[in-house]
Amino acid sequence: MSSKTKRAYPGQPYPLGATWDGKGVNFALFAGNAKGVELCLFDAPGDEAAQCIPLTEQSRQVWHVYVPGLGPGQCYGYRVDGPYEPENGHRYNRNKLLIDPYAKAISGRIDWHDSLFGYEPGKDDLSFNASDSARFIPKSVVVDQNYDWEGVAGPRIPYHQTIIYEAHVKGLTQLHPDIPEEIRGSYSAIGHPVMIKYLKSIGITAIELMPVHQFINDRHLIEQGLSNYWGYNTIGFFAPDTRYSSSGTLGGQVKEFKDMVKALHKAGIEVILDVVYNHTAEGNHMGPTLSFKGIDNSEYYRLADDKRYYMDYTGTGNTLNAHFPSVLRLMMDSLRYWVSEMHVDGFRFDLASTLARGLNEVNMLGSFFSVIHQDPVISQVKLIAEPWDIGEGGYQVGNFPQGWAEWNGKYRDCIRDYWRGEESMLGEFASRFTGSPDLYQDDDRSPTASVNFITAHDGFTLHDLVSYNEKHNEANGEDNRDGEDHNRSCNYGVEGETDDERINDLRIQQKRNFLATLFLSQGVPMLVAGDEFGRTQGGNNNAYCQDNEISWLDWKGADQDLLQYTRTLIQMRKSHPVFCRRKWFQGQAIKGSGVEDIAWFLPEGDEMQEHNWKEDFAKSLAVFLNGKGIRSVDTEGKRITDDSFYVIFNAHHEGLQYKLPVSHYGAEWQIVLDTSEPGKSDRDYKASDMVEVGGRTVMVLKAKGK
Repeated sequence: MSSKTKRAYPGQPYPLGATWDGKGVNFALFAGNAKGVELCLFDAPGDEAAQCIPLTEQSRQVWHVYVPGLGPGQCYGYRVDGPYEPENGHRYNRNKLLIDPYAKAISGRIDWHDSLFGYEPGKDDLSFNASDSARFIPKSVVVDQNYDWEGVAGPRIPYHQTIIYEAHVKGLTQLHPDIPEEIRGSYSAIGHPVMIKYLKSIGITAIELMPVHQFINDRHLIEQGLSNYWGYNTIGFFAPDTRYSSSGTLGGQVKEFKDMVKALHKAGIEVILDVVYNHTAEGNHMGPTLSFKGIDNSEYYRLADDKRYYMDYTGTGNTLNAHFPSVLRLMMDSLRYWVSEMHVDGFRFDLASTLARGLNEVNMLGSFFSVIHQDPVISQVKLIAEPWDIGEGGYQVGNFPQGWAEWNGKYRDCIRDYWRGEESMLGEFASRFTGSPDLYQDDDRSPTASVNFITAHDGFTLHDLVSYNEKHNEANGEDNRDGEDHNRSCNYGVEGETDDERINDLRIQQKRNFLATLFLSQGVPMLVAGDEFGRTQGGNNNAYCQDNEISWLDWKGADQDLLQYTRTLIQMRKSHPVFCRRKWFQGQAIKGSGVEDIAWFLPEGDEMQEHNWKEDFAKSLAVFLNGKGIRSVDTEGKRITDDSFYVIFNAHHEGLQYKLPVSHYGAEWQIVLDTSEPGKSDRDYKASDMVEVGGRTVMVLKAKGK
């Protein structure tokens, strides 16, 4: 922008944000309780303001102005005037340059300085800080939304065929030797042919990216030489974070993100974003004034009875006010933008229970879910809840509305306990394996409401789950106090890495058991990036601040045998619809065969009875999956049938003799998977034969013939 003074016209209150029309830019900002708003224009992010324009037009609490002659790349920010009365919930301070909540791009990172705080650091938050923050805060950027998608649309993969791969943009690609060094850690690296070929080779259908909305590195972490690596600290709900841009920060990040999505879609891979609408990066009453706090603190945030303080259901200092209309509009506009303009295929909502809270209690019929349900755009993509927050009553696994899938924390806990030999009911294991009908069936939801996972970004990796009894988070600088203490893990005799071949063999077998259980279970499996080849974080179960080799995937150290095993498992799942049903098992005889769609067996070959499910000392069971009992049709209306399978789970440390069921269920069987002897699948058996099943083993047999 030239430093020449620009003329300004009234403009329009909609759409919110900065909208370029080819001739100029319309600016619109919601600030309901403000007494004045000023638009500041900058020639470049680090420059002094070239011009500040008072906004004189206000429509329905939206301040707006149109400035002809501006275009993409223009940097700007707002100053908002009003009462500085923290005790009444107002924290206006016109000395603070503020990021536009609707900014489609943000120029860079925070340069931490005392002027970024509305109060005087060293004093309480009732004091007033008159220093100007403009030099230290990134600027909002006008972008050109035009983009050639070349007719490429999202794959629209059904839930029951979905395999999710949770990954961090930087961590996935930073150390990949075959990706050009200049783009590693970026959106371009995710969309690079090398990475796409890899994702296709393991068989995933959707990549779930950890937060990519523009976020803030906390000051206390920066001062310790750390960073907010995970990114659950959003400041811009429309802007792709500049950290992952190899194309510049003045709009280049937007095009680069779209290029990544288009490349993945061309390959048939969906893009799901991990989004954080429960709080912002401005923290509690002692946090900085960066955007929302200075625009309309009392409406953007949920305040306590003493309005100086914030309700905190997230553990981050504040909670966005999801039931206030303008804040709800912000959330919906953001979600709709990422679908309509950025072409993403779904969202995983961090601490989603927070979004359902009314005044205090969680209400799944609340406004947030009602609005999403009726929205013609957002309701059509994948919606996945992390179904808990830290507030009272926040654990809501199984309680989300129809149309939502959930991270099934009960699946994770049960499967971990089963394989480490805990005293647990076989009935719960069977329920988790079959899609958790106890959680979802009564609400007319399907098995695909359950997103099954053994590990996630938060916690141990799969390798560390079988290598450590305790967390080892010393590098985080909190004296190992942070992170989960109850990990349901087992080191099998030695804490951490060891040269003991017996222990290492057992750990590898347990990794195979976890992966086999995950990919043979009904529901939607989620694999964490690197678990397929044995990635470790050295026992750190809370690596949120580790932007280094602790978190980055070590491609050169990959366990190629485990990787190939994972590929085989995923291919087995994708090839056999009996493992990924759209509808619940009925446990009823199939017409014409007299054999149920599912049946459970004891080692003696007898079907399990009611009392067997309640024996918490039992460690072994088998399940018959009838390929003729799927009760679904394909896209052409043809009935789906498959091979029948017999899956044996033995979590006991010793081997067992298992008697196969009578010929009624299958006359001949072939082993197609044995986690104690991977790759060996040439053994055939007949009905009622005895089969030796190794200790801590999953064995899968397929019925021969039709």
